[in-house]
Amino acid sequence: MRIISRTSPKREANLYEIVADTRTNRPEIVVEETMPEWEPPHGTRVEIELEGRYQRGARSVDEYLRQVAIANPHVEIFYMPPDGEEIRYERGTDELPEPSKEIRPHPHGVELGILIKMMKETKARQLRAFLHQDFSRVSPRVATEICKKAGLSEKAWITRIAREEADRLYRAIEETKLRAPPTDCVPPITEEVLLAGLKKECEADFYTATTRPPAVYRGNPFVVEAAMAYGGDLPGDAPISLLRFANRVPLQYQQGACAINKAVGSTSWRPYGLQQPRGSLPQGPVLLVVHVASVWVPFTSESKEAIAHYPEILKEIRLAVQACGRNLGRYVRKKKKAAEALRKRSYIEKYIPHIAIALREILELTEADEARTVESLRDILERSRK
Repeated sequence: MRIISRTSPKREANLYEIVADTRTNRPEIVVEETMPEWEPPHGTRVEIELEGRYQRGARSVDEYLRQVAIANPHVEIFYMPPDGEEIRYERGTDELPEPSKEIRPHPHGVELGILIKMMKETKARQLRAFLHQDFSRVSPRVATEICKKAGLSEKAWITRIAREEADRLYRAIEETKLRAPPTDCVPPITEEVLLAGLKKECEADFYTATTRPPAVYRGNPFVVEAAMAYGGDLPGDAPISLLRFANRVPLQYQQGACAINKAVGSTSWRPYGLQQPRGSLPQGPVLLVVHVASVWVPFTSESKEAIAHYPEILKEIRLAVQACGRNLGRYVRKKKKAAEALRKRSYIEKYIPHIAIALREILELTEADEARTVESLRDILERSRK
């Protein structure tokens, strides 16, 4: 990987050539030098040479970039495919995402092995100070309570805690009631920005979006968002298009194994005006976007293509898509009502001339009276429509 970066016109650009140490998952800098001749006043350029097969359609580079543009509408993307002209994804908003804030780990999200590792790496000397300083939502009072439940002295030296004592401490943490962790470490895309990205890349008749309040699973905060586009150029005789995202990154593979797919498929969509075969995604002209943001997304494997089926995550996804579904249902019912009213109005308009003729024959009206009668009936029909 070749990276050129410059932070200010007053500074020289820096060139780095980096390879990845797959054993430690850390970068190794092979070349590091300055580039005074680099023209851009600031910015970063990343070059990666890959070997692969280029193809279009589903799960392609083109589709991946389109989904990136939807979830990141603040980004402007220029893409030159190997067999075509440049593709440009315009910026949909000038609003940058809120920077996430670093938080300490929550005790309920830490496993035993991680707890032992943290005790080896902590700068605290005593157990009570370790619990208070190295974890979030652990006050000095709560730290004392945990120590008592574990049968350990709050002044015990961290370096002298044995494996069995660490196990007791872990169980005591699990039994102690703690406040949920802070959620400002997982800033969502937000409804407005998500709608801007969806409208930019999808022509539809109706759009809606929702952002759920932050929730917690195993001590890890997370936020679920959903957005929906309906009608327009979207195909109506096939299952809905489901776009899955984790921390703004598209998930293109293993859809059947993902919690998002399960939550959407297990939701009843008939009340919202969509047909749904048993045990599968609904059918209709719908593009549904579901985004899960978390400090630790529980993927099913190292490929990070499917989210694990945690009950808390499934529940939040269902609530998010149901909120969008209710808005869609109102729109569909309103549209059907308007279409029905238009159909009835067309029938009435069709028979107005015949009514006028009948009135002329019954009341012996002149042709001018008949014309005024037609005009009056059409005027009454127009006022009733409003």
